[in-house]
Amino acid sequence: MNHESTLSNNTKDYLEVYYSILDNMIEGMTNVTLTDSISHNFIIQMIPHHRAAIQMSENLLKYTTNIPLQNIASGIITAQTQSIAAMQKVQPYCSRITNLERDLSLYQRKADQIMRTMFDRMLNARVSNDINANFIHEMLPHHMGAVEMSKNALQYNLCVDLIPILDAIISSQERGIKQMQQVLRQIGSY
Repeated sequence: MNHESTLSNNTKDYLEVYYSILDNMIEGMTNVTLTDSISHNFIIQMIPHHRAAIQMSENLLKYTTNIPLQNIASGIITAQTQSIAAMQKVQPYCSRITNLERDLSLYQRKADQIMRTMFDRMLNARVSNDINANFIHEMLPHHMGAVEMSKNALQYNLCVDLIPILDAIISSQERGIKQMQQVLRQIGSY
């Protein structure tokens, strides 16, 4: 936090929770045991990613009175909860679909790059006393990371049951990005 002395107590409380969620997400996405299955690896790294979005949205809902942002946060909670359930349902079968070592290496190298960029942007998101703007600046790179991770996975041989889940992640996150950018313009923090 660069301007800690100028931040309100509400903002400081909000950010303390946010950074804790982010730390847990980073740990959950990076401290996993990868296998020879891209489908499995995607699922075990995306579930903590989705959990963080749910927690970030719940954190925002304690503070915001912005109705469009309340709707976005509630939508994130619903969509990501459903996506986690869908991934957990297919995981036992999907984890048995294996990939060639070359594909695993290419996939994971790109996934690691996407995650590093996302973590960096989320850690360094713009901070002000406008919690609504803070949330959007934090969630935009989070959503962009999910889209890029999903598109990366779709380039490889995957469990057929996972493909519609990835397509749903891409469409919902791209829609969310547009909605949040619109709210940023409306609140004048773009």
